[in-house]
Amino acid sequence: MKEPVLVIMAAGMGSRYGGLKQMDPVGSAGELIIDFSLYDAYLAGFKEVICVIKKEIEEDFKNIIEGRAARHLNIRYAFQDLEDLPEGYTVPEGRIKPWGTCHAVLSCRDMIDGPFAVINADDYYGPGAFQSMYDYLLNTKDDGKY
Repeated sequence: MKEPVLVIMAAGMGSRYGGLKQMDPVGSAGELIIDFSLYDAYLAGFKEVICVIKKEIEEDFKNIIEGRAARHLNIRYAFQDLEDLPEGYTVPEGRIKPWGTCHAVLSCRDMIDGPFAVINADDYYGPGAFQSMYDYLLNTKDDGKY
C-alpha cells in the first residue's frame, strides 16, 4: 500500500480577498493557515505534500514553506498553468484566473501514483479532519484502481 499524499491548492489569486491570503499571517507568531494544516497533517501521519502553486509566487511561497514544515515533510511543488489542458481544450480569450479544483489536481497528475487528499491552503480543517483523511486513505482497499 502506498503512503497517502496531501495535495494543497495554493494557486488562487485572492481576487475577492484582495491579495494572496494563502501567504498572509494569521497567528500571533506569524503563522499562516497552511502552517496549521501542515502541522496537523504531519501529526496524522502524512509524510508527503504537493503544493499546487502559480509559477509567479514560487520564490515567495517556497521561502515561507521551506523554513518551516519542509524540515519535517517531503514537500514538492506543482504549478497550475492556465495552458495545461487536456487535448482538445483551449483557454477562452481573456481568461486569466486558474481553473479550479479539478485543474489543480490535474496539475500534479504526474506526481501522484496512489491515494491522496486535497485541501485548500487558506482553509482551516483541524486535526481530526487530517486524521480521518489519512486513516481512510491508508486503510481503504481500492482493488488497483490507481
